[in-house]
Amino acid sequence: MQLYDKDLLSVQEVRTLLSAAKAAQQELATKSQEYVDRIVKAIADAGVRNAVRLGALAQEETGFGVAEHKTIKNIFASKFVWDYIKDMKTIGEIGRDEKLGLTCYAVPLGVIAGIVPSTNPTSTCFYKAEISIKAGNAIVFSPHPSAQHCIDEAVKVIRQAIAEAGGNENLVSTISIPTRQATNILMSHPDTAMILATGGSAMVRAAYSSGTPAIGVGPGNGPSYIERTADIPLAVKRIVDSKTFDNGTICASEQSVICDDDMVDAVQAEMKRQKFYFLTDEQRDKLSKFILRGNGTMNPQIVGKDPQTVANLAGITIPADTRVIVAVDQGIGRGHPYSNEKLSTILGFFHAENYVKVCEHCVDLLHYEGAGHTMSLHTKDNDIVKYFAARIPASRIVVNSPSTFGGIGASTGLMPALTLGCGAIGGSATSENVGPMQLLDRRYVAVGKMELEDIQTAVAQAQGCCAAPASVSCGSAAGLGEADIDAIVKKILERLSA
Repeated sequence: MQLYDKDLLSVQEVRTLLSAAKAAQQELATKSQEYVDRIVKAIADAGVRNAVRLGALAQEETGFGVAEHKTIKNIFASKFVWDYIKDMKTIGEIGRDEKLGLTCYAVPLGVIAGIVPSTNPTSTCFYKAEISIKAGNAIVFSPHPSAQHCIDEAVKVIRQAIAEAGGNENLVSTISIPTRQATNILMSHPDTAMILATGGSAMVRAAYSSGTPAIGVGPGNGPSYIERTADIPLAVKRIVDSKTFDNGTICASEQSVICDDDMVDAVQAEMKRQKFYFLTDEQRDKLSKFILRGNGTMNPQIVGKDPQTVANLAGITIPADTRVIVAVDQGIGRGHPYSNEKLSTILGFFHAENYVKVCEHCVDLLHYEGAGHTMSLHTKDNDIVKYFAARIPASRIVVNSPSTFGGIGASTGLMPALTLGCGAIGGSATSENVGPMQLLDRRYVAVGKMELEDIQTAVAQAQGCCAAPASVSCGSAAGLGEADIDAIVKKILERLSA
């Protein structure tokens, strides 16, 4: 029997895939917006047609979430994304300002490295393929090993759709021998123009340290504030809809609920009515030891699991009709795992004196984990929204909506996306929901508006009011009032934009 080195085979495969993807992308770069849109629409249509099969396959292979919900995610990542991006100008000239003499052209980046997580494997493939090709790029996927088969199947569907639409199927491909070495080569190869990384913190750090430009996203740890003016039953209904969707595998889902001290009884009573189960102190301590691994990262055994499975794993007994497990724990930080991200049907519960203290608590939660990601508010007071928006270190503040659906742009006007930027505070290159416009460069053609003499004249006019001694005000020294200075500035601006 001949033995083969898996690492060497995977590295060679990456190089072959990148070469084919680069050739396909260079061909795509010569095509029109109509051609590109036809390809992307074909992918979206194929995603809808295969949504049920691929959803079931993803759940069966990974053991995460709910098959029916993964079907919804496949349709969201296919049709919802397409409906949002279909009218975007992403090829050739995309903007013109006659007054400033500027013309903007879209420039594809080239080949994208797409890192695919196990929590949303098939849906992520459709989403990243659509936004990459819409921006004129090709994409090579690095699949999570525990979701390799369903990702392979999703990519087969995508490649067939591209071919049937008259495109080059090498615009989308995936590594069939996933190894750490293969992923590292994919991310650092000279033919890789950008990394689109969705996954754990270690993977995102690797993407940013690869030497290749990257868009990575950190963990979510979004608190949900039920403020005193909220419709409590509706707020709780939205939270349970969100937290039970695919058993909490979307990082924009609520990780904790918080309210004012004098609202605790009312909020908890409604949560119990809607089948949230509050752990006893003993149960809370038992489950807390199961949420994180020894190195402080999330225990994959709880990810995407229903309450009964979580309870059985932790050795505790809960009512059979429990929809979400809740633990009351005011602590934040190391040693308080309920203050961490929990991509499962587990919530922390917090309370504070008033909205000011609640806001401080939410800030502390997000700075501990999830900075730059998402928070949700349930309130009828717009002043509360403004107060939190000015202070919370989150890129998305979802108001009166399930946080899962609001954050990814399903129930809000945000870009429908499964890669949610966390901004500089979260270590991300963007704070936006990532779409085609983050995957292209903009080239500006700028027409000259002034000669050197015009610039010198403008500079002299600007300096004219500043020739007086420092002890005398600029306006009075030059014999100019505020109106005179405004007139000079206006004239300079008119000259610049003429």
